[in-house]
Amino acid sequence: MKQKKESFKRTVGVLGLSANIINIIIGAGIFALPAVIASKMGASSITAYVFCGILIALVMLCFAEAGSKVTNTGGPYTYIETAFGNYAGFLGGIFAIGAALFADAAVSNALINILSSAYPIFKLEWVRLLFLFVIFFGLAYINIIGLKQGIGLVKFNTIAKLAPLLILVLIGWKDVSFSNLYIDSMPSVRKLGETSLILFFAFQGAETGLVVGGEVINPKRTVPKAIFISILTVVGMYILIQTISQGVLGGDLPTFKAAPLAETAKVIFGPFGFTLLFIGAVVSMFGFLSGSILNNPRVMYALSRDQVIPLMALSKIHKSFKTPYIAIIVYAIIGFTLSATGSFEKLAIIASSAMLIIYLGVALSVMKLRKSQKHKEGEFKTPGGFIVPILSIIIILYFLSNLSMDEMIATSIFIATLTIIYGVFKLKK
Repeated sequence: MKQKKESFKRTVGVLGLSANIINIIIGAGIFALPAVIASKMGASSITAYVFCGILIALVMLCFAEAGSKVTNTGGPYTYIETAFGNYAGFLGGIFAIGAALFADAAVSNALINILSSAYPIFKLEWVRLLFLFVIFFGLAYINIIGLKQGIGLVKFNTIAKLAPLLILVLIGWKDVSFSNLYIDSMPSVRKLGETSLILFFAFQGAETGLVVGGEVINPKRTVPKAIFISILTVVGMYILIQTISQGVLGGDLPTFKAAPLAETAKVIFGPFGFTLLFIGAVVSMFGFLSGSILNNPRVMYALSRDQVIPLMALSKIHKSFKTPYIAIIVYAIIGFTLSATGSFEKLAIIASSAMLIIYLGVALSVMKLRKSQKHKEGEFKTPGGFIVPILSIIIILYFLSNLSMDEMIATSIFIATLTIIYGVFKLKK
């Protein structure tokens, strides 16, 4: 399928795109993750991070190839739509937007919860609603006035969230007891697989960071470089954080599931350390939201641009700012509504499996695009023929096989409903 021409300004370079991806991946989860993994694997937790890093690297290689071939705005939705047409693109786009909106609702409420634990005024309903309104529409305004401003905020948030984690990693070594890192026995293959299933979700986010493909400078080179930089940074950071936490707290680490990094910092720095990581968690959650509202409205824009959904207003570009301003406003309205009502819990099951389905679509699209498009000079191509996408598909199907029967049924019903809706749209056309 031929790619559509766009009028966006290409202003995002390797550093900006890498920061965008890192900002999305390193969200609130890392501040609780070490205790969860340690409770399952103890000192051998590091092996799960290495194993999961290899798995996500395979999937991201597929993203790197697809992203260098399909350079329009829309990220994984655009890859799937270009390879398989409007119906597959419709499913991929709706799954991507739905998962993102539910994640935004969860994180924004988690942000309020952590703030209310220190400042009880946030427990008041009108303060909660006002805060949510300011967050969603303030970030929407920043992203409407220009991608440069939005990416600038993402870069700031990325540095701000990584700073306390880097301080913890660099200075924390003085309190590490290496006896806490001694591995008595390696985990079984089954235990490693179960733990990696949890970790896999902690590595999600690169797909969202790639949505701004239509605004990336020289995307055929920039996208693969940014993916490699961001994945290496995240894997390295996760391994170091787990090592420090395990080395400092030892067997007590699993008992601090609410805030293991804050407890680790308390041992290293005293009360100041707890405060530092508390602020880090707040900044991380805010950074996740800023990156989400930067990226995800562009999926709505892309769906409208390609006439996959009959809402042409969503594909309008602001004359002065050159941003999809209506899509950003609509996304903020839906995100604010879900966050304010808290109705997202019932659909959390669908959101959890949505990204895996999107990953599956991207891996399949790489194989299809190789057959339907000639390789052009400068495009990235994964080595080993079809080995990487096939391995990625096998891994994704393995993860999907671990979903419960209820989750599989709910996802199937959701896909069937979307199919009916798509059919209605086609009839109206």
